[in-house]
Amino acid sequence: MIWLMSTALHAHDETVDAPPAVRVVVIPDSFKGSASAVEAAEAMADGAREAYTDRGIPVSVDALPFADGGEGTLDALLGAWGTEPLTVDTTDALGRPTRARFGVSPDGATGVIEAAEANGLPGIADVPLQARTASSRGVGALVTALLDRGVAEILLCIGGSASTDGGTGMLSALGARFLASDGTELPDGGGRLGELASLDLDRLDPRAREVRWRVACDVTNPLVGPEGAAAVFGPQKGADPEDVRVLDTGLDRLADVLTETTGSDLRDVPGMGAAGGMPVTLTALLGAEVLPGSQMVAEVLGAEKLLARADLVLTGEGRFDSQSLGGKVVDAVRRLTPQNVPVVVIAGSVSVGRDELRRSGITAAFSIAQGPRTLDQMRDEAVPAITWTAFNCCRLLAHHPRQPAPGPDPATP
Repeated sequence: MIWLMSTALHAHDETVDAPPAVRVVVIPDSFKGSASAVEAAEAMADGAREAYTDRGIPVSVDALPFADGGEGTLDALLGAWGTEPLTVDTTDALGRPTRARFGVSPDGATGVIEAAEANGLPGIADVPLQARTASSRGVGALVTALLDRGVAEILLCIGGSASTDGGTGMLSALGARFLASDGTELPDGGGRLGELASLDLDRLDPRAREVRWRVACDVTNPLVGPEGAAAVFGPQKGADPEDVRVLDTGLDRLADVLTETTGSDLRDVPGMGAAGGMPVTLTALLGAEVLPGSQMVAEVLGAEKLLARADLVLTGEGRFDSQSLGGKVVDAVRRLTPQNVPVVVIAGSVSVGRDELRRSGITAAFSIAQGPRTLDQMRDEAVPAITWTAFNCCRLLAHHPRQPAPGPDPATP
């Protein structure tokens, strides 16, 4: 409960006890292209502190940069941990030398990788896309760097990949061999996976099986078929219809060989088609746990425990719309926050209607736009605008004792 004033009458005198501090938790995603999750969290925290201080109300603000397992998750985790990014020499999705970042928790136990640092589409935007030969091999160097540091757990964020190789490139970099019927090793990329005959795991780095793997996945597509990795995501990686057919056939053959090797057929399991099928080899050969990115980040950062103690929660992102309520950061924050605690969304733009907002359990949503602005102006002014909006929200709330916030409409399915 937010306290505006608390008094207590003692037996022999009248003494005014200091009110307990209002506990505000700010837990935003990045405002893509305008403010990182770290910058957004700091800006919201500054606005909240100033608003309550102006009213003479003690306030405790916890700032927790958040992410949904996609782009920006590495930066969000590093910001929350207070650690610096590390780098390693590796290759991009086309095998060209590049340098990629990764992170390690303060205690050295947990490592985090954004796979797109090594096999992402942005890294090969300077040349025509090569859907059949693009590989995840570069991600393996990031994994090896973490294994060399002795981590016990690897958090792998797989969004934004340029490859459709079922993760075979990454596993090859760790020592696995994907062989044709004549015993020769297949080249990188998904284009030749249809020739796969067997796996040789004798040289697989044993440390890869000893660590705990958690893979952030924000899609539910199976490995193969009309909703699979090649059919749905291949075209955005440069695949024409024939490429899609070849890649889908290759992934299907990979699933056959993995089934023969492990006894478990994963091709129809939801999520196996993410990032060109990368989860299927990680799950089959390394026992990876595939889960929604926002859930993974929340568990790692202890978000639920922090939110349980909040009197007010501020969250946000660049655009708050219907998709925000379907598994992204705002949705995760809403679900993890106790029902009687207000959750306020601060966003670059707000397009959720009144009825949808009522059903969602979100208390209120505010745009940071201060009058007509171009997109470039919004980007340039994002951080001070986030602070100003948070200040206004908290200043309003500081005038009124909080009543329990309404949850979703019970009549709504």
